[in-house]
Amino acid sequence: MRIGISCDHGGFELKEFLVLALRNAGLEVVDFGAKELDPDDDLPDFVIHMAGAVGRGEVTRGLAICDSGVGACIAANKVAGARAALIADSFSAHQGVEDDNMNVLCLGGQVTGHALAWDLVQEFLSAHFKDLERFRRRLAKISVSENKVSAQ
Repeated sequence: MRIGISCDHGGFELKEFLVLALRNAGLEVVDFGAKELDPDDDLPDFVIHMAGAVGRGEVTRGLAICDSGVGACIAANKVAGARAALIADSFSAHQGVEDDNMNVLCLGGQVTGHALAWDLVQEFLSAHFKDLERFRRRLAKISVSENKVSAQ
């Protein structure tokens, strides 16, 4: 499994921890940045590139981290093919994949401790989409909306 990861300054410390944990678990990690702690960086510069790689299938799943996880989630969900959610509990970490084919997990670097973050990442990565007709139908409706161009 090839995992993309991205952050801004607010998620830098947690990203560095997770990169090491993922590599120690034998997973391939593609680090989309930030590559250094810069309090003036902007999360879309990193998250959008990572989410694009997920949407194109260049990485299997993605992790996006900022202060609260909210901005990272908003940015990732602007990218076609990315299905991101801000997750803070184990049930949602696997259920989001199983029912909604979530492929980007968003975390808050200032609100999620290392141990919980690692547990959430493991739940997310070990989960599989159930691929039931009702879930495929829902995702197809989202894809139609995702591909429309706003006239406003």
